[in-house]
This record gives sequence, C-alpha cells and structure tokens, in this order.
Amino acid sequence: MQVLFFYLVALVTVISGVIVVAAKSPVNSALALVNTFFCLAVFYVMLSAPFMAAIQIMVYAGAIMVLILFVIMLLNMGVEPFKKFTHVTWGVVAGSLVLMLTLFFISRGQPTKVVGAITRDVILKEGHTELIGKSLFVNFLLPFEITSILLLVAIIGAVILAKKEV
Repeated sequence: MQVLFFYLVALVTVISGVIVVAAKSPVNSALALVNTFFCLAVFYVMLSAPFMAAIQIMVYAGAIMVLILFVIMLLNMGVEPFKKFTHVTWGVVAGSLVLMLTLFFISRGQPTKVVGAITRDVILKEGHTELIGKSLFVNFLLPFEITSILLLVAIIGAVILAKKEV
C-alpha cells in the first residue's frame, strides 16, 4: 500500500513539474510549483522527517511562492504565447537528454550506507530539529546569510523593475 501511495505521489509530482514548465501563464506555473512542493513534503513525511516536511511547506510553499507570486504580479507579466517552434523542439531535446542521463546514472548507481557522524541513534537521541539547527547556524552560517542577502537583492530588483518611473 505504501509503495502504491509513493508511486501515486510521484506521478502527481512529475505531472506538476511538467505543468510548471509547460504552463503559459506564470501564475498557473507558480501554483503547479506549490503543488510540487506539497508532494515533496509528502515524500519527507514518508522518509520519517516531519520537520523537513513542515519546513518545506512553510518556507517553500508558503514564503517563497508568495514572494514569487508577488513579483509576478508586480511585473504584470501576461500570458506569453509560444513564439517559435524551435523553443519547444530544444526543450524536448534537452528534456530527453536529461531523462537519458538520469536513467543511465540510476542504472549504474548502488545504494550506500550511512556515512558521517549522524546516525539513526544520534537522530533519535537529539532530534531532527536540533541537528538541523546546529548544522544551519554553526556549520553553514555563511551560506545561510548569503542566501538571505540574495533574496533581499532579488526583491529590491523586482521592485526597481516594476517601478520604472519612480
């Protein structure tokens, strides 16, 4: 039953991902991306990582997508029809190449064992949240701050693009 549910969620995820790329309206594309994020949260729950699922929904499906929709509405982007057939052709060629490479690497891959100091016992002892917090704010503080600055610059850039006459 769990395998069937996994395949069902995976199918919905892939269909949502295709809609993200193929949708003509940027708002429809963003909404399909939200659905993809929810499906990824379901995968986290299936992997016994409920904290990551909650973060996935709050950060990506909530905050980031609201920001993206806000930027789309600020820029007043309308529906843009396919202007050239070559874009679709190149998209199909690139997608086929990525699919072939993915299948190639999956067929050659082997499952690995747990590598590193964080084992299942450590996770059960300290908990997911504390381990992620320690890793984020001790080991990866600089990338975390750089990401926040990049998001701030993106917001400022979107406002400047939207308000050309100010």
